Amino acid sequence: VQVVESGGGLVHPGESLRLSCTASGTMERINSMGWYRQAPGKERELVAVIDSGDGTNYANSVTGRFTISRDNAKNTIYLQMNRLRPEDTAVYSCKVDFSIAIIEGLVDLSSWGQGTQVTVSS
Repeated sequence: VQVVESGGGLVHPGESLRLSCTASGTMERINSMGWYRQAPGKERELVAVIDSGDGTNYANSVTGRFTISRDNAKNTIYLQMNRLRPEDTAVYSCKVDFSIAIIEGLVDLSSWGQGTQVTVSS
């Protein structure tokens, strides 16, 4: 399964960006898709995740500013990031949790994208 992100860039504090992530390949189903970020010198952290029932979960630091959504027909999720702050600067990566069918049943797997840089600076 291939995962491709897009939409990163350089913005000023208070501005917005929209990230996209598309999964392609052989999958029986997508269980969840989410965004993670890693800033220099820090551990990777969850930003937002959306499951197959459109349930969402956000990091406290982005709640109220970021919105995750999905287009099931396109196997794509979006992360609308508003009121960006310098501390949001990081590499944002998309993770897809999916299942494939084998003779014995379903197997759960994950795949990551390469990441896209988001820089918030004045």
